[in-house]
Amino acid sequence: MSLKILVVDDEPDVCKLLKSLLEALGIETLALTDSQEAARRVASEKFDGIVLDARMPSPDGFELTRQVRTHPLNREAPIIMITASDDVATMRQGFRAGISFFLGKPFTQEKLYRLFRAARGSMLREKRRYARLPYRTVVICTFREEKHTVTSLNVCEGGLALESAAGAPPGEHLELEFRLPTSPQPLKLRGKVIRKEPPDRTAVLFVDLQESDRAALQEFIAGRVKE
Repeated sequence: MSLKILVVDDEPDVCKLLKSLLEALGIETLALTDSQEAARRVASEKFDGIVLDARMPSPDGFELTRQVRTHPLNREAPIIMITASDDVATMRQGFRAGISFFLGKPFTQEKLYRLFRAARGSMLREKRRYARLPYRTVVICTFREEKHTVTSLNVCEGGLALESAAGAPPGEHLELEFRLPTSPQPLKLRGKVIRKEPPDRTAVLFVDLQESDRAALQEFIAGRVKE
């Protein structure tokens, strides 16, 4: 199962090195030197893990981490912070912001690979949460007090892709009702439109999932997504 990682460092040489080392592990890597662009990407694009530098122009690594943790799409993704300051105060600040792991500068290929081996399990779990399985079923979609019958394209633990959402724009909250073959009762979930794709496809993120609904989705996905 190929991982997708975001790398953010304002030093182009470091960005290039990290991208090269991670791609050598078979990891799909998006490397950015602009932390503002990175903030925009994490709001709309799913990553299985994020590697970022602590000290960058605004937003710095701490603020960018806080922003990541506010976006439903990536808020649980493991985040590795690269820092030359491995003192207790810096690490405490990082953990408060939401950092998962630290990588000290200067780092070696061996240190990076060792850290990724340690982080791989949590990154794979994050990928499985959003691994989309082809699944076509009828979805009753309600927004602005109107019900519409639409068809799903795929499903994951985190959301659905729909052929249409009857014109619901990005940011719109929806009520969703659909069935899974492994669940005796239809699921009734809340969702939020996060992206429109041509010609009329809609990506919906589940919000405020109940544990019973999450378990039903996990049961359906279990055994169908391989490492």
